[in-house]
Amino acid sequence: MNVLVIGGTGIISTYVVKKCLSMGMEITVLNRGNKADSLPTGVSQLIGNINNETESKALLEGKHYDCVIQFVAFTVDQVKRDVRLFQGKTNQYIFISSASAYQKPVQDYPITEQTPLDNPYWEYSRNKAACEAYLTQQKDLTTTIIRPSHTYNNQMIMVPVARWGYEYAHIKRLIEGLPVIIPGDGTSLWTITHASDFASSFVYVIGNPNTYHQTYHITSEKYYTWEQLTHITASALGVQANVVHIPSDFIIRHIPEMEGPLFGDKTWSTIFDNSKIKSISKEYTSIVGYEEVVKDVIQYYQTHKNSQKVSLEFETLYDHVIKEYLK
Repeated sequence: MNVLVIGGTGIISTYVVKKCLSMGMEITVLNRGNKADSLPTGVSQLIGNINNETESKALLEGKHYDCVIQFVAFTVDQVKRDVRLFQGKTNQYIFISSASAYQKPVQDYPITEQTPLDNPYWEYSRNKAACEAYLTQQKDLTTTIIRPSHTYNNQMIMVPVARWGYEYAHIKRLIEGLPVIIPGDGTSLWTITHASDFASSFVYVIGNPNTYHQTYHITSEKYYTWEQLTHITASALGVQANVVHIPSDFIIRHIPEMEGPLFGDKTWSTIFDNSKIKSISKEYTSIVGYEEVVKDVIQYYQTHKNSQKVSLEFETLYDHVIKEYLK
């Protein structure tokens, strides 16, 4: 099986590449080469920017792949480009979408692949849904759509209210005994999926004719509340969490950028029915829990000083929300 992975060094794709190699697949990654040292032995690499269509077309000249897996497309224009690049060059194109595109507020449980895609709160999710709609209409490319939901690795901090890229502030606040925000009353259930569990199911989609023109979500069956996740992290740090419960709408009123991550995602309970992926995966797994990796997460940040980034602007807003709410 000759597979091209666009990306290949991200949270999910790193584990997918490793799993594919373990199953004897021939793997090539197409990316900008910034993390070439992290690629496993045996992976071939095409160095280029997929968003540069002319450059990518030249890199792909004369090549054909049994499967192309797209991890880094987020807009309709990007998938339109992929249709132009890969029609006639692959037997299967797998688009990584997002389970955040499902209807919000959630109207019915469990969430299945038939749940409508309707998220008015998050542009990211709407763009993923639009990509799906475009791809399902294509006749020149055989597609499969995959929807992950909050997939993590051993370096991801579980925090409901944070600015993207500055999640370390959550650990810093816990260590310093500062209050940390939990949206709502902290009892909504949240599904998180370790990337190794995701990869074990995902590989059975690759090159499988039964999955052509199909859509699957791949999620764990491990559920937590944000309260639990916060206390798991605090316990691993050896501290007590100083939790403040604040309604999501109050948070968003003061920090508008949180509308997508909260109303568009983390405010609601997310319970998924994985029957469809189980029907084609020979090793669906839901093994890894956050309590098993949290010490690795903390150690990563303790030993990588350049990752200990804090947005002073966001932290000021964060403290302002707490102060206003406690009034």
